[in-house]
Amino acid sequence: MKNDTVSTHPVRSGRTAFLPALVLALTACAVGPTYQGPPPVETPVAFRQGQGEWIRVVPADTLERGPWWQLFGDPVLNDLAASVEVSNQNVAAAVAAYAQARALVAEQRASLFPSVVLDGGGSRTGGEGSATGTRRSYDVTLGAGWEPDVWGRLRRGVAGARAGEQASAADLAAARLSAQGELAVNYLNLRGTDAQRALLVQTLQGYQRALTITNNRYQAGIAARTDVLQAETQLANAQAELLGLDRQRAQLENAIAVLVGRAPGNFSLPPALASAAVPQVPDVPLALPSTLLLRRPDVVSAERRVAAANENIGIAQSAWFPSLQLSGSAGAGAAAIGDLFSAGSLVWALGVSLAQSVFDGGAINARIARSRAAFDQAAAQYRQTVLVAFQDVEDQLAAARILGEQLALRQQAARAADLVEQQVLNRYQAGQVGFTEVITAQATAQAARRNLVQLQADRQVAAVALIQALGGGWQGLPR
Repeated sequence: MKNDTVSTHPVRSGRTAFLPALVLALTACAVGPTYQGPPPVETPVAFRQGQGEWIRVVPADTLERGPWWQLFGDPVLNDLAASVEVSNQNVAAAVAAYAQARALVAEQRASLFPSVVLDGGGSRTGGEGSATGTRRSYDVTLGAGWEPDVWGRLRRGVAGARAGEQASAADLAAARLSAQGELAVNYLNLRGTDAQRALLVQTLQGYQRALTITNNRYQAGIAARTDVLQAETQLANAQAELLGLDRQRAQLENAIAVLVGRAPGNFSLPPALASAAVPQVPDVPLALPSTLLLRRPDVVSAERRVAAANENIGIAQSAWFPSLQLSGSAGAGAAAIGDLFSAGSLVWALGVSLAQSVFDGGAINARIARSRAAFDQAAAQYRQTVLVAFQDVEDQLAAARILGEQLALRQQAARAADLVEQQVLNRYQAGQVGFTEVITAQATAQAARRNLVQLQADRQVAAVALIQALGGGWQGLPR
């Protein structure tokens, strides 16, 4: 280690001017790799399940996504989604993590500037029998220290912290989108349960009428006792299914309460009317620009962590070069406070220290290798995140397309099953068929109606999943 110190002796103005010039020249140097942008990843030219070509653009995560949940046209869902922003505890934790990341950037940036310390004190010495009597002394010192960022280590630390802040902001957006998406899925499933429940109540009324008709026919000696027992069995099974829907609805309601930061015991959602039980399915355009994937918070976060890992390589490599420390102080000492700032009591000092590692047993090389491996890991994780993002979009586009095609078939099946049920019941009342055929027709009609309602709910859930896969919607993007 080499340590040069300039003492209190005066120095020539040439040396005084040379030192700042040397420092400024050295701070223009920087070691380590320059970040070249996101790692390359295989990008499809178009959606296999959709239309429109992909384009390579810079991350567009700052574009306005808009309140995507409003696309479902449900005012209750709109109010609940707004509550997630302020009441969900996972989002609150992500907000706190983002605040920590911002504070770390400010802390790292402060290292680029000198630190100044003011110190002062006073003392009194003496005692009985002392030849000099009581003595007083006072001193005040103003000291400053600065580490010039000769090799870019401090600047890379700031850049890495800033990348971490941006990654934390993306994590916050991901936490918010995840909570909003989970809320929307639970709410849509709850409304789907309400629709199934309303449908099952109507079915129970039909089963009750069938039981009454069967009882009347049995009392008249037209039907057998087994017909009555079959009707009672069918009605009891349907009543049990209704209780199962009630249990499912209660669980969904409790999950929604937690997502909006409420205690389940203090939260409730009244059942929707049968005519409005299932919210509308938004019209999600299939021809979407590739910027949507680059808006995904998880992709943005992964890319920013690659940038931070790149800065860590430069920080590790800067350990091969000497570190420079500049220090200075000015102070005064006197026996009386009034004499502290007199010309004769002033003392100043300037110092320069230079430190260079000579032998460390390969520790610096190991840190550099570790930083490079961390960069490779972050790059691989970024590529994997992008590939999974493409998969998510393709999956949900396929689901949206197939569910839309299934809807027409389910509607056709439900209409046909309703007609069969009514015709078989009429034939039973006319004594043309047995009650077993009635039960079969009613069970088929009930299954067709419930499948239709479930498919409508599945389309809504798929729409939410597609919006999430696209990073939270498509508003604010050029078409």
